[in-house]
Amino acid sequence: MTSTYELALVKGNPTNKTNVIVRVHSECITSEVFGSLRCDCDEQLHTAMSIIGKQGGLIIYLRQEGRGIGLIDKLHAYNLQDEGHDTVTANEKLDRPIDARDYAIAAHILKSFNIKSIKLLTNNPQKTSQLEQYGIAVTEEIPLQIMPNIHNINYLNTKRDKLGHTFDVDEKLIFL
Repeated sequence: MTSTYELALVKGNPTNKTNVIVRVHSECITSEVFGSLRCDCDEQLHTAMSIIGKQGGLIIYLRQEGRGIGLIDKLHAYNLQDEGHDTVTANEKLDRPIDARDYAIAAHILKSFNIKSIKLLTNNPQKTSQLEQYGIAVTEEIPLQIMPNIHNINYLNTKRDKLGHTFDVDEKLIFL
């Protein structure tokens, strides 16, 4: 029997506070456990941990591997990416959603702390939009700018160009 769990890592006391720094992070076993450099997930998590470790806040860790399609389908998508497809078209070829994540649990966790508003560590405007739809006031999006590498530059460009993520990716950085 498998179980699903979500975690709230808390630094300080965010209860009844405003403008709490929050990272809502989706699980990425391939980078966080196995060290894959195909994405920026592990670096985003550790950057968020550093910021929150210094300033206080929450990291909400959600079991939504592969933008919600699960580990096995994510690995199938990796195979398609190895054949030249980007992360979006790979999911489409698998007849899987481009992004199936849902942030209702994150909103519920934030509400359980009676947090009045948050500053969200994210590059993903859809995350902000969903949290606001669930009644969470997002007063600021704080981007997590990660230095691209040769293995993830196309992935980051796809997130920016096809998924609307808000960060600057400059392919020239890889070759300096």
